[in-house]
Amino acid sequence: MVTTTNLEKKFAEAMKSIARRADVKTYVEQTPAIYQLLQRAAAKYVTGEKREDGLEAGRQLADKGYAISLEYIGENTADVQACEAAALELSLLVHALAERGIPARVSFDLSHIGLSLDGNLAYMNLTALAALARQAGIELFVSMEESAKTDAILAIYERATSAYANIGITLQAQLKRTAQDLNALQPIPGRIRIVKGAYQEPEQLAIPRSSALNERYVQLVEQAIRIGHRVSIATHDESVIDEVIKRGWIHEPGVEFELLYGIRPDLSSRLKKAGYPVRVYLTYGREWYLYLCHRIAEYPPNLFQALLDITSTGKADPVLEYE
Repeated sequence: MVTTTNLEKKFAEAMKSIARRADVKTYVEQTPAIYQLLQRAAAKYVTGEKREDGLEAGRQLADKGYAISLEYIGENTADVQACEAAALELSLLVHALAERGIPARVSFDLSHIGLSLDGNLAYMNLTALAALARQAGIELFVSMEESAKTDAILAIYERATSAYANIGITLQAQLKRTAQDLNALQPIPGRIRIVKGAYQEPEQLAIPRSSALNERYVQLVEQAIRIGHRVSIATHDESVIDEVIKRGWIHEPGVEFELLYGIRPDLSSRLKKAGYPVRVYLTYGREWYLYLCHRIAEYPPNLFQALLDITSTGKADPVLEYE
């Protein structure tokens, strides 16, 4: 007999596999009817396809007292021209945030700006963005990707931060190597964002979703704080959040909760009302397919919400759910 837990685990693995299939993604993007239906589901988690969508949602949340991060979605960009276009879009985002006075971080994958083609291309684009962001008083944030890219991402990050201190890095608690990586980052002043990890990884490299992963997550938060880093606790897991509050870590300098846009706005609202620093992580762009798949995979009941959004006659506006 297959239990509900096992079924959800198998479903999550299937969704992660589907997310990585280029043929499925291409089919969705080239089939208008399916694209439009899934776009309705994605609107729960993605502000829209245009920069203005992200900026407007970010402004509204900032007005409500939330800190925000903005990501222009995209990864594994396959040609130089597309990488340069992504870097340009990110620079325009930095300009727009500075011009409008919206306090925000700008996040992205290094494979969106060159890593999949040439590490030096990613480095050059990263440092150009860092110089621009430093002038604007904006912090950049490098996301973490599949474990096969971890060494390259960390190498580029360490190289770039030797000249630019306004860059942070994301680490995945599910990877067994992360505690060692975190120790290696001790001399680097950038903020550390700790996530559980959304990618499907081999068992020998990663810890599955479990109480053991929660314990590892809490240990990494403690380790990061102990060695002097500012830390973004990026999880919706209330057992982890409660433990962080219980241990008083949320009152340490530079420690905050960070939650994804559209997921548990009630939790974001409750934490903010309790006086804790809360940041909402917003995304925009056309590359929302993978992002949608990951949101469903990490919490399979989100599939029910996706079906409701697809069949709804109205347009999702998650900003309204934040208090």
